[in-house]
Amino acid sequence: MEPLNENPAVDLLVIGYGNTLRGDDAAGRRVAQAMEKLHLPGVRVLSCDLLTPELADPVAGAQKVVFVDASVEAVATVQIRELEPAESSQILAHAADPRTLLALARDVFGQAPQAWWVTIPAENLGIGEDLSMKTRVGVEEAIRQIRIICH
Repeated sequence: MEPLNENPAVDLLVIGYGNTLRGDDAAGRRVAQAMEKLHLPGVRVLSCDLLTPELADPVAGAQKVVFVDASVEAVATVQIRELEPAESSQILAHAADPRTLLALARDVFGQAPQAWWVTIPAENLGIGEDLSMKTRVGVEEAIRQIRIICH
């Protein structure tokens, strides 16, 4: 089945997501902003509040995709997990998780790329735009790890 999307294929799609007004929750968006400034060939960057069904189209057009988000799990370092699409592409709310979005790309557009989920430790989710030191360090580490995936 030919994909229905009209986006040109990209080598790597980076999707950074989170709320820029909730402190460390903006980590994924900060990574996206930094990656955009690098102007790496073959890399497309998207920054959004949530993972929505509309993102299935650009996801399906990529060879690889990296989802970047903040995490309040009790971990001290950036976590990188390779992902497989969920069994179902059904989204039960307005936002999807990365596995469901991969499944939606597969089910609607006929393909799901190789994917990773990069989570950055977060400790301050209060109102504000400042990142904690722990999250700032995590943002820099996430950028380094994504650059490795680029190659």
